[in-house]
Amino acid sequence: MKFTKMEGLGNDYVYVNCFRETVKHPRELARMVSDRHFGIGSDGLILIKPSEIADFTMEMYNADGSQSEMCGNGIRCVGKYVYDYGLTDKKSVSVETLAGIKYLDLTIENEEADGRGKVAMVTVNMGAPILEASLVPVCIKGISGNETVRNHTVSIADRKWDITCVSMGNPHCITFVDDVDAFPLQDIGPCFETDPIFPRRVNAEFVQVVNRKYAKMRVWERGTGETLACGTGTCATAVACILNGLTEDELTVKLLGGELIIRWDREQNVVYMTGPARVVFDGVIETDI
Repeated sequence: MKFTKMEGLGNDYVYVNCFRETVKHPRELARMVSDRHFGIGSDGLILIKPSEIADFTMEMYNADGSQSEMCGNGIRCVGKYVYDYGLTDKKSVSVETLAGIKYLDLTIENEEADGRGKVAMVTVNMGAPILEASLVPVCIKGISGNETVRNHTVSIADRKWDITCVSMGNPHCITFVDDVDAFPLQDIGPCFETDPIFPRRVNAEFVQVVNRKYAKMRVWERGTGETLACGTGTCATAVACILNGLTEDELTVKLLGGELIIRWDREQNVVYMTGPARVVFDGVIETDI
């Protein structure tokens, strides 16, 4: 099976072009290729498929084989793949995901040199943030399903935390901390992911606001653990920052793998994410999965 390994800010996935390849058991394949000792090594598997309602379909699986609705870093790489590998000539493409159709604008570099160029940056219309507790979903006693969980105190891992919950098609819980670099994420992250208040588990972001246009974030992704970056988590973080009056409506978020620019157009209620995407290598792996 031919594959391409790609990364967005260090959030790396194995990509398979399902216009040419057949994947029979994607959950098993995701676990195999993600293993960094016996496989290829990645945060998961992303399949690029045809779509009847968009230009392409992105089907995503975490390193543990669980399927996820969306990945911001992953979808930027999908945009780069379909253009750089000749599946489309369009510089604006639509991608079907379990979180709905997402719209990508591709920034091409060296276009004049070879007449086509390569994708360097991708801006993704991530759609509207979902704030209703029942839709995130998050279940907290005393909060109705149509309310927003904003700066609400809960008890997780025998400690009190003030959390804000946002879905960008997948569930996120944002907590503001004083020093994100020193935060014990390996201990606390799994407790957030599996806490009973999150019926579908949760991606947990821990955020230090530096100023009104800049924040730092670390993320514990459900089914994967700490990753170098999370695009949907960065969008959810920006929304949480803005909801709590901590930043402007556009900010740069620093992750372990680099920086993303997030803008929440509150008039249109649309979140835009801009960041890089990069091919690591192409390869072939023997598998009957």
